[in-house]
Amino acid sequence: MAACGGRQCGLLRGAILRTRPWGGCRRSCVSGATAVEGLAPNSERKGFIRDHALPFSAFLTDSFGRQHSYLRISLTEKCNLRCQYCMPEEGVKLTPRSELLSTPEILALAKLFVQQGVDKIRLTGGEPLIRPDVVDIVAQLKKLEGLKTIALTTNGINLARLLPKLQGAGLDVLNISLDTLVPAKFEFIVRRKGFHKVMEGIHRAVELGYNPVKVNCVVMRGLNEDELLDFVALTEKQPLEVRFIEYMPFDGNKWNFKKMVSYQEMLDTIRQRWPELEKVPTMLSSTSKAFRVPGFQGQVGFITSMSDHFCGSCNRLRITADGNLKVCLFGNSEVSLRDCLRTGASEEELTQIIGAAVGRKKKQHAGMFSISQMKNRPMILIGSPPSSLLPLWRPVERLFYILGCIRPFAARVGGSVRGTRTGFLDFSQSDFRRTLVTSLVLPLRGLCRGPDSPAPRSQCLITPQSSSDDGSETHNISGLQAASGQLTHVDRAGKVHMVDVGEKSSSSRTAIATAVIRLGPKVFSLVQSNQLKKGDVLTVAQIAGIQGAKLTSQLIPLCHNIALSQVQVSLALDASRCAAVVTAECRTYGKTGVEMEALTAASVAALTIYDMCKAVTHDMVIEEVKLVAKSGGRRGDYLQGQES
Repeated sequence: MAACGGRQCGLLRGAILRTRPWGGCRRSCVSGATAVEGLAPNSERKGFIRDHALPFSAFLTDSFGRQHSYLRISLTEKCNLRCQYCMPEEGVKLTPRSELLSTPEILALAKLFVQQGVDKIRLTGGEPLIRPDVVDIVAQLKKLEGLKTIALTTNGINLARLLPKLQGAGLDVLNISLDTLVPAKFEFIVRRKGFHKVMEGIHRAVELGYNPVKVNCVVMRGLNEDELLDFVALTEKQPLEVRFIEYMPFDGNKWNFKKMVSYQEMLDTIRQRWPELEKVPTMLSSTSKAFRVPGFQGQVGFITSMSDHFCGSCNRLRITADGNLKVCLFGNSEVSLRDCLRTGASEEELTQIIGAAVGRKKKQHAGMFSISQMKNRPMILIGSPPSSLLPLWRPVERLFYILGCIRPFAARVGGSVRGTRTGFLDFSQSDFRRTLVTSLVLPLRGLCRGPDSPAPRSQCLITPQSSSDDGSETHNISGLQAASGQLTHVDRAGKVHMVDVGEKSSSSRTAIATAVIRLGPKVFSLVQSNQLKKGDVLTVAQIAGIQGAKLTSQLIPLCHNIALSQVQVSLALDASRCAAVVTAECRTYGKTGVEMEALTAASVAALTIYDMCKAVTHDMVIEEVKLVAKSGGRRGDYLQGQES
């Protein structure tokens, strides 16, 4: 029996030979195994395949058991609009035409994916309707046996003219992007004219019987969140499904947390007008949370890409216009299927490559703050949204509330602080979230350990470094001096005072501090597998540590407010101790050191881990908060354990 990419064509072949409803099977085997030939009426053949469902392809099933039956194919990078959330104002550098997938290549890949179990293909862009042969592509896809749904996402500019031909070719599902119902605002958002063409396309889709006609609306604060109720009203007498999409970060769209309107906020706004709004059941793999106002013909949906991820049920794969396979919208790893095709790879080899990429798909992508810093294509070069993101804001907000530094910080940045009915603080009028989002999330670094540590060998964080004659790295501690015997923050009368650094000379200064939090086996396992209900513990702690370093002068009364040039906070899990180890490194060029900033960063990161894990147990211990090394300043360099 020949195996076909995990779908076991031989099983189908044997079943057909036994039952012989039409004498054969037309489905081909990727491995090249001979299939039984035969013909039958299309409805009879599809009915048999439906009643004798095959095991889903192992190549399209990832290590977490998610079956990827939905493929998005970008037909072009070009677009006739310049939407602010999608494309930089100056446009993007387009891939040369010769490097884009040709129509035969698109159809070959589509056929391969359908043979492996994909039953829905969505055509995206850019703007797919500016591709001259889009109607022919739909018609050719319709011939693929096993493909149940052909969908298309469009900006609607060319829709009214092309839709009758697309419908005749076999287009099943239609999504139309529309972010405002105000013509002047439309021109501002998309930087082009065309509002009336889009509305004409929507009306044409309704006339041709598409039900529902999906309308995608990206909601941005200060731009179109005041039109939520107007969009919902459209669903009263028309078979529309208006889907509100949370604003997502992509290269060039100047994403800002303050612009994002969350799903819950949108839902609350709509329920103030229609309190009877009810939830509608959806498929497990649906990206949209659906609701309907009783008596309305259509419905609304919320794509909660930023505030409530749905990675666990993700069944989507994407092929970009230049032929790269993306297994996650927010992932920056890609595999070139185009190059494989053009170097003569067989179907079996392509299947193996695709299977390897799907197998590497992560359980979920990074949190929203990490995503905002991550390098990724502009949306125009990927296709259409959305995917998912892990919500991280509330734990960080709670931490700084506990530390008591919120009010002075909000006052310093000129923002207002007001209570909310959730019991947390609202920073929508301040720069706090902007500051938090723009904090650097930097790579993990090694840890400095003692000689008796049972942990594996690791790199020691000591600066500055120089090279010895034999090329090996040595650590410069020649400037090490004994500590002063006098407290610098106490004057001769014994009163506390702030040290005057005005006469000191500026220099480059660095400090490294560490902290350890012992979690216990149960919590350690949950953190290691990222299973805590509050979210990604290590990412939140990393961000909180960076922010803690910035706020040190607000927490430690006699610390100077200094300009940090860099803050790095890294976290590592130590299985031998069931602990998380925090390393914080701070740098500045100024008149005073950054030891306290590094210590505060390490401490706040450890406290954040405690806060996020305390629902599981309070039996955690924060220990070994210490300065590991420092360089710069009048007293010279310091290395922990070397000071006399």
